[in-house]
Amino acid sequence: MNEQVQPAGGPMFNPLSPDFIRDPYPHYERLRTVDPVHVTPFGQFVTSRHAEVSLVMRDKRFGKDFVERTTRRYGPAIMNEPVFRNLSHTMLQADPPDHTRLRGLVVKAFTARRVEDMRPRIQEIVDQTLNAMIDRGRMDLIGDFAFRLPVTIICDMLGIPEEHREAFHKGSSDGVRILDPVPMTPDEIKQSNARNLMAQMYFQQLFELRRRNPGDDLTTQLVLAEEDGNKLTNEELTANIMLLFVAGHETTVNLIGNGLLALHRNPDQLALLKARPELMVGAIEEFLRYDSSVQMTGRVALEDIDDLAGKRIPKGETVLCLLGSANRDPAAYPDRPDRLDVTRQNVKPLSFGGGIHFCLGAQLARIEAEIAIATLLRRLPDLRIDDVANPEWRPTFVLRGLKRLPASW
Repeated sequence: MNEQVQPAGGPMFNPLSPDFIRDPYPHYERLRTVDPVHVTPFGQFVTSRHAEVSLVMRDKRFGKDFVERTTRRYGPAIMNEPVFRNLSHTMLQADPPDHTRLRGLVVKAFTARRVEDMRPRIQEIVDQTLNAMIDRGRMDLIGDFAFRLPVTIICDMLGIPEEHREAFHKGSSDGVRILDPVPMTPDEIKQSNARNLMAQMYFQQLFELRRRNPGDDLTTQLVLAEEDGNKLTNEELTANIMLLFVAGHETTVNLIGNGLLALHRNPDQLALLKARPELMVGAIEEFLRYDSSVQMTGRVALEDIDDLAGKRIPKGETVLCLLGSANRDPAAYPDRPDRLDVTRQNVKPLSFGGGIHFCLGAQLARIEAEIAIATLLRRLPDLRIDDVANPEWRPTFVLRGLKRLPASW
């Protein structure tokens, strides 16, 4: 049996504590140093170093096996809950051959050429958003700016009609607690079920609309795949459209928000980026590394693993990969990894995952953030964040982002 290493003052890995949410990076450093494959009170293995995180994400001895790891945590009845049943049908939680089939249906929408062709539309949305705000002299950089861009882009890609979009622009992302390693409470599950069922109802109506009026969009493409029943079931259609909507904006909102906060907490880097806008592409990689939108991903051991940094991982056990910790591992980034440096070379953050589950929308998220931040710095050079020292973080761990970020100019 693996011995658990716990600090004297409490658990070493407590990702929903206010202190951890506010700044997880000192906790990561301790994990990497003291217990790089840590066993949590819930019996999960937590990897925190770059080497092990990279290995687990890419090694075929590990898979998703969502139903197995979820029923281990909650019991078999949990799969009757709509939000868990829905997630089990997504490509995010699938192993081959289902993962290969599901991903193959949408991958063409995210080719490098298609994403590059979106640049003019992305610039248009950013400029329209700033035009509506610029005379006010202040805004919330999350709700008024970062949120609207990726939501509009994913609505474009899914063919969501213009008249339906305002509800999405006013939406909330509180339902992502399901991804956190700490089990949800019955009340949280109930609330997530309600949000999930409402979303399912909307997308079922959208499917009917696209069956009657096909368009050049992802929803039409997947509806046609559903009608060819060998490719997609109705449950898979619903689940993966909902996944694309959430994943299509969640990480980008956080990338923009976390990047802007990091810049304003490091005025020398902010001044450098304003003076040398050609550094922006590399700066986006550094933002991803420095304060990742996605802090963790998970895998299940598909066979007994004899030695992962000195620990034996029995078949069926969950391994959590701390992406945010790996991105600051001195073994991968020896030059002061806890410092933001927009000129840093050879930055290859693990923020978009790895292996067969590498994020489909990674390049789209990069381009959206690049255009959004560059335009903001150019058009509002005097912008200042009201409180860089004590921003309000969302009370979730896996998807790290700010509730709001008030700013003025």
